[in-house]
Amino acid sequence: MQETLVDVVAAAIVDHLDRPTRLLAARRSAPESLAGRWELPGGKVEPGEAELDALRRELVEELGVRVDVGAEVPGPDDGAWPITERHRMRVWFALLTGGTPEPLQDHDELRWLTAAELDDVPWLDGDVQIVTALASRLTRD
Repeated sequence: MQETLVDVVAAAIVDHLDRPTRLLAARRSAPESLAGRWELPGGKVEPGEAELDALRRELVEELGVRVDVGAEVPGPDDGAWPITERHRMRVWFALLTGGTPEPLQDHDELRWLTAAELDDVPWLDGDVQIVTALASRLTRD
């Protein structure tokens, strides 16, 4: 019997949708197996919930922010990114429109990273391929 895939959404929160130079990264504090590793903020899509609604909900819960959602960062698996054997993540660029990002839930630190700084933090294994794709989209000053 094949396990059901879990849909996950995440935001590549940047400083500008057209010419981004920095990406917001969040350090996990929970669960313990992921603590200390960095990720793009987001989370699971609840049953019956639209993906973008889930993304906006997760960003309010995790960071206390509202965003404008920009273009999707298409992954290799029918637009999604395989991040574990069971989890597939869709990622969108996003721009802050309300609130100041704070690590409210499952995170203990946030950091704005330039393209040159993306390798300065230990990303979750599943996020590495996405961050690599995002690096080429960040404008270098």
